[in-house]
This record gives sequence, structure tokens and C-alpha cells, in this order.
Amino acid sequence: MNSQTRQSREREVSSWQEFEELAREILEAHGFKTAFRVVFRDEYGRSEIDVVAERYGLILAIDAKCYTHTWYRASVLRREAKKHVQRCKRYEKVSGKSVVPVILSLIDDGIVSHEGCIVVPFQAFNDFLLNVEAYIDELLS
Repeated sequence: MNSQTRQSREREVSSWQEFEELAREILEAHGFKTAFRVVFRDEYGRSEIDVVAERYGLILAIDAKCYTHTWYRASVLRREAKKHVQRCKRYEKVSGKSVVPVILSLIDDGIVSHEGCIVVPFQAFNDFLLNVEAYIDELLS
């Protein structure tokens, strides 16, 4: 991606709230039923998942990260992935439902997995949703 395209995308999404809302809209366009900014409590306290999306029995727990090239480190994304996996385990315990932890990132590092969390760059989100079962099989098996 060239710098003009990157700057244009960063201007289109001017806040993390807009990025979360855009993620929800895309999920709904792909036939997912969504719950937005899901707050839950357990013995560790209060926590939130940006978007919980369900389709055909598959539940994705999306944590939208609006990092830009001026504020981004791979180590930060890895740390956030680890935290999101723990948050999802807590949510599973409270809700009784199994979820797939996903971080949606504005930065393109390719689709990867870190400690059980799939990290999807925004520009690959549509492809990920079209082929979600294949990505889960490949990255989490």
C-alpha cells in the first residue's frame, strides 16, 4: 500500500469509535448478527468486547485497533492479542458460548495468528469474512 492510500484510509476513519462502527457494518453486510460494545462482568471485573458477531453458529469476538503508522509497534499488537484472548476466555465463561478472538487492525501486517488470536488487517477483512472457516482452520489448528 502506498503512503497516499494509507493516509486516505487513516483520514476516512477519524476515530476508534468510527472504526468499531465500520467493523460492525461490514460484519452485518456479511450476514452476521452483531452485538456492539458488549460489556460483561466477572470475578476479575468489568470488560468489553467491541463487536460480538454470530453467523451459522460461529461467533467472532472483534477487538478493533485503529493504530496508524505513526502509532504502531508489532509488540503492542502482540500484547493486545494476548489480552484479547484472555478477555474472550472470560467472556466464554460468563456467556457459555465459544468465541473466536479476532483483532481487526487498520495496519496491514497480513493475516496472522498470535497465541490463539487472529489478527486481520482492515484491507483483508472482507476476504477474511468470506473465507472465515478456512482462515480459522489454517491459523488456529
